[in-house]
Amino acid sequence: MNVEIAPSILAADFGALRDQVKLVEDAGAAIIHVDVMDGQFVPPLSMGPQVCEALRDMGLHLEVHLMVDRPETLQVESFAKAGAGTIIIHAEATPAVDYALELIRSHGCHAGLAVNPATPLAIYEEVQPDVALCMSVNPGWGGQSFIASSIEKITRLRAIVGDDVIIEVDGGVDAKTAGLCVAAGATRLVAGSAIFGQDDPARAFNDILDAATSRN
Repeated sequence: MNVEIAPSILAADFGALRDQVKLVEDAGAAIIHVDVMDGQFVPPLSMGPQVCEALRDMGLHLEVHLMVDRPETLQVESFAKAGAGTIIIHAEATPAVDYALELIRSHGCHAGLAVNPATPLAIYEEVQPDVALCMSVNPGWGGQSFIASSIEKITRLRAIVGDDVIIEVDGGVDAKTAGLCVAAGATRLVAGSAIFGQDDPARAFNDILDAATSRN
């Protein structure tokens, strides 16, 4: 099983963003996770498509996590044009999940579907995303503690979506929780403050990767 670590730039130093991204790229990162918040679906506001435009020439896969209401109305197209390779929407954010996923694919991107910790997994029985994102904290703020019940939820999610879908875990992922997530069925892990909040982001990236793959 191939396990990927996707550093989240929400926790990076935006005054030196490209330098920070280069650090984790040199350490082996191939995916950069871009958290987008609209102040409505979650209270904070964060980055727009200009961030993707600023990073697209680095050649990394940009995974955009849209924590926004009704993402199909504007943000999907904007971020696809800005260079996103994967766009993830929330099941709780739109009544038109199937339409939104197909819209993402129509722009040439992989389509992801996220659920919050308290959201049942039944939606995954109705649609088939390329990436199934299990939030292991409540979305909106970095640095939260991992919700332990997420492990059992990951196991149930893998049973629903089968082996061909990427299961991603986002929230509280570090060297202590990474292996548990992978053992439960996760194949991609998002880490923000556990990487960019450390003195040596490259070493932190590799510590999480080592912890994830040691159980693989």
